[in-house]
Amino acid sequence: MTHLRARLTHIGPGRVHIVLPTRPEVTQQHGYVHAGATSAIADSAGGYAALSLFDEDSEVLTVEYKINLLAPAAGEHLEAIGTVLKPGRTLTVCHLEVHGVQSDGARKLVANGQQTLIRVTRPAQ
Repeated sequence: MTHLRARLTHIGPGRVHIVLPTRPEVTQQHGYVHAGATSAIADSAGGYAALSLFDEDSEVLTVEYKINLLAPAAGEHLEAIGTVLKPGRTLTVCHLEVHGVQSDGARKLVANGQQTLIRVTRPAQ
């Protein structure tokens, strides 16, 4: 996320928002934010949303996720929202959304998806 210059903008129980500023390094040949960057912030938002519900000895790993790219990812920035649909002791399912946000605040849903994560115990250090 540091490399992408993405940042957490909201952390709540089971819900996390990540903002990715649009800049040339994350765009593709037509000037839209690349699907890889769009997918990365969606995956991370869901992962952090799931992690927010577990104890400090837990970590999460993505088991699978599906992203539908609904519209070109354009705007001043993208905002990914990860929301836990079903928390579990082992597996957790999250809903993923990515919005393109214009400088005037106008928003457009550019991607949505679903993710399954597994909770693992953080290794002892």
